[in-house]
Amino acid sequence: MGARERLSSVDGLDFDPAAVTIDDGDVLELLEPAVQEWWVEQFGEYVPENDGLFTPPQEGAIPLIHERENALVAAPTGSGKTLSSFAAIINELYARQRDDGLENAVYCLYVSPLKSLANDIHRNLERPLDGVHERLTERGADVDRVRHAIRHGDTDQSERQAMLDTTPHILNTTPETLAILLNSPKFKEKLRTVEYVIVDEIHSIADSKRGTHLAVSLERLEAMAERSPTRIGCSATIEPLQEVANFLVGQDDGGDSRSCEIVDARFAREFDLRLHCPTDDLIDTPAGVVNDRLYEKLHDLVRAHTNTLVFTNTRSGAERVLQNLRERYDDYDEDNSGAHHGSLSKSAREDVESALKEGTLDVVTSSTSLELGIDMPYIDLVVQIGSPKSVAALLQRVGRAGHRVGETVTGRVIAMDRDELIECAVMLKRAEEGFVDSVSIPERAQDVTAQQVYGMAINAVRPEREVRAILERAHPYRAYSDEEWESLLRYLTADYEGTEDRNVYAKVWRDENDPPDGDYHYPEYEVGESLMGKRGRLARMIYMTNIGTIPDSFTVDVFTRADNEWVGDLDEDYLDTLEPGDVVVLGGDNFEYRYRRGTKVYVDRTDARPTVPSWFSERLPLSFDLGREILRFQRRLLDHHETGGPARVRAWLREFPVDDDAVRAIARLFDEQVRYAGQESVGTDERIVVEEVHDRDNYERHYHVHSVYGRRFNDGLSRALAYRAAREATANVSVAVADNGFTLSMPLNRKVDVAGLLRDLRPEDVRSVLRAALDGTDLLQRYFRINATRSLMILKNYKGTEKSAGQQQVSSEMLLGFAEDLEEFAVIDETYREITEDKLDLAGIRAVLARVQSGETEVVAGRHETPTPRAFGLATLMASDVVLAEDESAVLRSFHERVLAEIDDPETDADAVSETD
Repeated sequence: MGARERLSSVDGLDFDPAAVTIDDGDVLELLEPAVQEWWVEQFGEYVPENDGLFTPPQEGAIPLIHERENALVAAPTGSGKTLSSFAAIINELYARQRDDGLENAVYCLYVSPLKSLANDIHRNLERPLDGVHERLTERGADVDRVRHAIRHGDTDQSERQAMLDTTPHILNTTPETLAILLNSPKFKEKLRTVEYVIVDEIHSIADSKRGTHLAVSLERLEAMAERSPTRIGCSATIEPLQEVANFLVGQDDGGDSRSCEIVDARFAREFDLRLHCPTDDLIDTPAGVVNDRLYEKLHDLVRAHTNTLVFTNTRSGAERVLQNLRERYDDYDEDNSGAHHGSLSKSAREDVESALKEGTLDVVTSSTSLELGIDMPYIDLVVQIGSPKSVAALLQRVGRAGHRVGETVTGRVIAMDRDELIECAVMLKRAEEGFVDSVSIPERAQDVTAQQVYGMAINAVRPEREVRAILERAHPYRAYSDEEWESLLRYLTADYEGTEDRNVYAKVWRDENDPPDGDYHYPEYEVGESLMGKRGRLARMIYMTNIGTIPDSFTVDVFTRADNEWVGDLDEDYLDTLEPGDVVVLGGDNFEYRYRRGTKVYVDRTDARPTVPSWFSERLPLSFDLGREILRFQRRLLDHHETGGPARVRAWLREFPVDDDAVRAIARLFDEQVRYAGQESVGTDERIVVEEVHDRDNYERHYHVHSVYGRRFNDGLSRALAYRAAREATANVSVAVADNGFTLSMPLNRKVDVAGLLRDLRPEDVRSVLRAALDGTDLLQRYFRINATRSLMILKNYKGTEKSAGQQQVSSEMLLGFAEDLEEFAVIDETYREITEDKLDLAGIRAVLARVQSGETEVVAGRHETPTPRAFGLATLMASDVVLAEDESAVLRSFHERVLAEIDDPETDADAVSETD
């Protein structure tokens, strides 16, 4: 029986290599003799009783691709999944090159989300392509090489022109460049022969508009190709696999997902994961001591390994860790240590990448820039400082270690505060058990639709039905409605009064095909059929220089209102978190945010306390799925505490991959929480807690909502509740958001039943409430600019002139008011859709509120004189900017002392606080 028969896979069902009896010899037999010879030389002799010639993803993928089956290959970094995709393709191309010769055209497209990864794969392909060619030559075959080349934004014009004359058979590219090639008058003809498409690191783009854009590009390629290309997706650890597979392959004309086999080898490697905590008391241990222990631990780990990669959650953190290592220890200097992040120059990053590939650096610190990309074969340890916020991100990062097949993946996580300690303990335990967070794929994004429909209209006049059919075969548009299509076409044809007065012109025309004697007759189509085509002589130039989905961003200058004095600048992402009245720190001084005008922000000096941490925008949000796991963990922990107290909790926690300091710190935190406020004060997957605390010093009433569903969820729910609370209290309501909950604050002489508002908020009303809450916000202005630019309503490039992100913002602010008054305007609707669904987790909010409505999740309200221990993190957001570390430590110690005093005072009943206020 051959390997293909042994797979016996059914469409839509996972193929688990570990569960199927398959012999390496069966896989080897599928390859041409020259390819077999090269493979064995590279990876060892085939021994029947000891499989090891192919890795699990290779065993699963090579037979599928050989049979031209679509396949999603999910496997950890370093497990050979990329070669599993290329092996059968190289085998086929060399067989055809030998027998009949290949045309001067592209047969395989490799699409990478990163130019650096595309470059790396391009270099790595040299080895098998050259090796197989040498074996064929040695066997006497007169065969030309299978050519490969790379094309992306950095490819110069001479190289692009050369590809027309001598076309690569394998072309490495990026999603944006693929979209350009599909509209290139000459090169698009070279793509009609494409038979294979590899989408690498598909997990990193499926949940973004880059992925949506790529999904439509693949359907455009499908429509023009001579035969339906086989699609191969390479992914690290991701969920849900079937949804990602559907995203990869799209729909058929009947609306059903095309068949796609799933090679699930996500846990084909051994993981050695452990959580460390610098102390069992992260509140009262002096910050200097905690830092000393952190760097002592880090230094010991680095010394015990060959090459160590250290991830932090911010770029500044990566620089700070490297600086501290160099200052504290003579072992580190510029020759054997380095930093890598997006703020560094391209040349600086490339120097570090080269050193990593050569194994000459003992330690490198990074934020997120090295999660994907180059092969780093000498890394044998990854250290994560702080929480990576999702199991998928954890496995992606630690998967950079032990990059050679068969090596154990070694990862260490160091938690620096109590909230992250809980996150990381749950994360590592669930990672060991095979849990993976789900990705959320954007649905029916109208700005992407505008780009792609415009591109199709530029290529040729064609019936609307064809354009729409191509669009709807892409998975994100499988439920695209007639109303959405008409709204899009009204925008693209400028069918709104006043648009041209604002320099927003029609991009396409739509009309019925004229009779044979008419001026606009297209004989290939039926008379009366609705056709569409491009408008304007510069359409192709506009399209080619403005497409893409990655938004431009900028910093805004900050001025005082009183004397127009420049006091600093703020990152635009950070500005999204601000509301009028928020207090920020610039240059050590406090300023109250008032309003924004284009690229300028105006503030007032104030003595008030900061309300928004300066690092807020740079941190990744906790995944919704991991948040639910944390809430389940807290429910189970409470059960253990009830049956056996702290000792039983500690015994249970020792089943987790954590050190003793972490065990004691977590057990102590929940013991103090329960003793101070009772079990009902802890949020679980069956309970949301609203904790009311009075700040008499500042005459404020705080409502701390314990909802550990991640910052996206909490940002959305807090905006909805704050909108309703402000109207009920007839007062300003300020908001502070974190991963483990949010805080609503108002003057002490105002009071709102926040728990009641939460119970009464119906899932079906959330979208409209959020839309009302977003009206007039900086967040709306920014996202309208981004979507107007993506929709080509605002052109960032025109006739060689580039419009900066700041200039785009000014243009968008002039258009926003006009656009909001238009009926069913596609760009406005997409702006609200993206904010509510993609940024504020509308689906997660609705799911939790549905449980509240059904009674599966209760909402419990309590009042305390001091924040409960589980709310300390939320309370410090309202008390001090965390840049001022000594102030935060002082506030935490003050909270903790008051809690301990009440726990130790037998006369204190923490659950019976006077309601006279």
